[in-house]
Amino acid sequence: MIKIALMGAGRIGKMHASMIDANPNCRVQYIYDINLEFAKEIAGQTGAKVATSPEDAINSNDVDAIFIASATPTHVEFITLAVKAQKPVFCEKPIDLNIEKVDECRNFIKDKNVPIQIGFNRRFDNSHAKVKVASQNNEIGKLELLIITSRDPAPPGIDYLKAAGGFFRDTTIHDFDLSRFILGNDPIEKISAFGEQLVSEDSKKVGDHDTAMLVMRSKAGVLIHINNSRRAVYGYDQRVEAFGSKGMIISNNQTQSSVERFSEESTFSKDPVQFFFIERYEQAYKTQLEEFVAMINNNTEPKVSFEDGRRALILANAAYESLNSGKVVDINFE
Repeated sequence: MIKIALMGAGRIGKMHASMIDANPNCRVQYIYDINLEFAKEIAGQTGAKVATSPEDAINSNDVDAIFIASATPTHVEFITLAVKAQKPVFCEKPIDLNIEKVDECRNFIKDKNVPIQIGFNRRFDNSHAKVKVASQNNEIGKLELLIITSRDPAPPGIDYLKAAGGFFRDTTIHDFDLSRFILGNDPIEKISAFGEQLVSEDSKKVGDHDTAMLVMRSKAGVLIHINNSRRAVYGYDQRVEAFGSKGMIISNNQTQSSVERFSEESTFSKDPVQFFFIERYEQAYKTQLEEFVAMINNNTEPKVSFEDGRRALILANAAYESLNSGKVVDINFE
């Protein structure tokens, strides 16, 4: 039984607490949040102890691993504390919004031999994972085009937008990682990004974008297209298409059932797509946790590494450089 200190008791922390509590191989031993009432709520649901400081939770002799689901500016601090305590880490994306802080953390952890898994949960989605397998095993031949659609059902509030770090670092960063996951050892070399303010008045107020299209090119010449929006009135729109010399594979939207209805008013009418990211990626979040537990028990490498998190942020930063300059930008991961 792996005893976990959960850092963060907000929306995503509550979801993780519920999944940890439901997993027979781990439990929430400590919960820390700057909001004591949030922490007490999770403690009441899971039987965890409430920590009065990050150090109390992370350094406890009764804790085996650290699960970071707190606000982004705390991630590097908590990773550093966990590595000093020689405890495996799971950290939600992004590692930080500042690449210099990420690189400083990278330099600190590089010789410490503490496994760190980053929370890019879409890699663990069963349907998305089949796209990677099809690309790897030559099922669709030589990969030529990769198209990722990721659209939120509705824009977040202004408080969230102020802290999110920008559209590309908050939303598109998942798609950057998913692109790298499917491409495997074929690195992305160039990026061109466009963004607009078409949906959200709050996005305009904070100088952010709510609609975007990006084109990237890999070293092997694969062209990647990502399109994002903060408003899809029909639900949480999540699709991946890989096109190759022998065919195509699509990971499509998930619905509550596979029922199709035919009537005088419509044909091929289906149930609405799932409306929220927690619903759409519930399986992926559970599998992600299972992989974290297995990594600890089997002493294996993380499926999503610190370097994966770093490279996704580098792509997001390059996207902003392209957006602001109007130019195609070369990617440098070093």
